[in-house]
Amino acid sequence: MWKKEAPQNLIDNIKKRQQIVPLMISIAAFLLVIIGVVIIILWISSGGININLFGNKPTPTKSLPPTPVLSPTATIPATMTATPTLAVTSTPAGPFEYVVKSNETCWGIATQFKVDFETLLAINNFPNGTCPIIPGQKILVPSAGQSLPTQTPFPPDLKNGTQIKYTVQSGDSLAKIASKFNTTISDILSLNKNAFTDQNNIAIGVQLTIRVNIVTPTPTFAPTSTRAS
Repeated sequence: MWKKEAPQNLIDNIKKRQQIVPLMISIAAFLLVIIGVVIIILWISSGGININLFGNKPTPTKSLPPTPVLSPTATIPATMTATPTLAVTSTPAGPFEYVVKSNETCWGIATQFKVDFETLLAINNFPNGTCPIIPGQKILVPSAGQSLPTQTPFPPDLKNGTQIKYTVQSGDSLAKIASKFNTTISDILSLNKNAFTDQNNIAIGVQLTIRVNIVTPTPTFAPTSTRAS
């Protein structure tokens, strides 16, 4: 049989328990306050790190995919604009052939090519001061700056058979040249076989070799006047 405790002892035990329970509650509350303060301090000092006191596994943080690194944009070279090359129109060297167009004149052709008008007439053997051209006709155009050659006068006392150099002038013909130097057409032709191909059309400016005073000049008689009765 259990021995019954005295009533006084039971009362004392109950009082002790009543005193211990509030003390334990106070201690637990104090500890909770301390833990809360420590958590707040750690939170502030660690920049908001979540401290799990209960050992639960941390909630996995969804990691964002890495930001793709864009490769450097290739620089497209600027399109180079080709500078058009200007074609230089060459001035034809003269004398050169030219085909006469409709309504053209010798003066207009000379102005167009910037050549001497008298030289243009001369190298085409046109009569002095005339320009008998028609459309489609081929004429010679002198070079720019070309002028009629100036003939050096020859002394009148040249020995018979002396060879001289003569430059063909405007209006010249073999007959005129032969008469001027007292020679013959055949002699001029024999001395200048390669100077021209057509003896009836000698180019202005061609140099001929002439033997002077090989024939007797033909005297020119003045016309006889008849006195009226």
